[in-house]
Amino acid sequence: MNNFKKIGMTALAASLVSTSVFAGEVTVAGSASMTVENYSGDQRNAGKGFSMGNQLTFTGGGELDNGMTVGISFVLDQGDNETSAATSEGTAPFDSHSVSIGSDALGTLKLHGEGGSNAQAAIDTTAAGDIWDTFDNATQTVGTKVNSSTSGANILVYALPTIVDGVAASASYSPQSTGHSSSTAWAATYTGVEGLSVSYGIGNQDASADAEGDTTTLSAEYAYGSFTVAYSNNDHQTETADEDQETTSYKVSYTVSDAISVTYGEETVDEQGATTDAEYSQMTVAYTSGGMTVTATSSEMKNGAFDSASKADDQDYWSLGLSFAF
Repeated sequence: MNNFKKIGMTALAASLVSTSVFAGEVTVAGSASMTVENYSGDQRNAGKGFSMGNQLTFTGGGELDNGMTVGISFVLDQGDNETSAATSEGTAPFDSHSVSIGSDALGTLKLHGEGGSNAQAAIDTTAAGDIWDTFDNATQTVGTKVNSSTSGANILVYALPTIVDGVAASASYSPQSTGHSSSTAWAATYTGVEGLSVSYGIGNQDASADAEGDTTTLSAEYAYGSFTVAYSNNDHQTETADEDQETTSYKVSYTVSDAISVTYGEETVDEQGATTDAEYSQMTVAYTSGGMTVTATSSEMKNGAFDSASKADDQDYWSLGLSFAF
């Protein structure tokens, strides 16, 4: 991360509370990537394609004269809202952005303007890293989407102060919006044992009167020596017929050296009313040197739309990527 600019935060603080800031600093961190990838299967041969990513993350903060801290963050992403003149928040081409205020004694209150996750959704990434999302994108006609509780713009998240060593807890509130009533979520993570991390969270889904429900996430990860193992379970229950989902996942990682790691993971999505489960697997090899990472990935999807009779539901994917952090 590079120091971008030191600034006085008096104007920002004045818009939040009637006080001043002793000192403030804004930093900027960047990332960029280049990837070649390919989808294939019995009824799909997309050929190789190239993609790129680039973004800048600006983070600022300062201490108020009452001992509290205020922070801002926003992401400038070339790929976000690039075809839209303005979003409902008027943020194009900005991505995630937030404002926070807090202290060690009171905890931290953060308002996400866009790109925020509620407390439960913030921990619902599967142990294997959401392999399903590789096949659920704009270029794919099959593949399931793993459902979660209500997230989106204008989410208020409160991170509680440390009460018990090794325990972090948070709660969130999503206000009513078009097609959605207000919803809440909470989550807790325990890291009190060396190498172990356990998380649990529950969040509401309130899309309409007949689509109310909730999602429960349980995950655990344990690192011992060169090995890391992880497990997760996301249970999505809703009043909508045949839309209950249970997603289980695991991964095993081996650190060959400080620079090389190998990871294998699997995900299984069980959807109510489906005759078969959607299954995903992935092998990843990564090499890191300084701020550069080279990643080779091979993924497989079986019964992606819960239809074992359709060959279009079975696809393979591979990619070779080069990413930079600065």
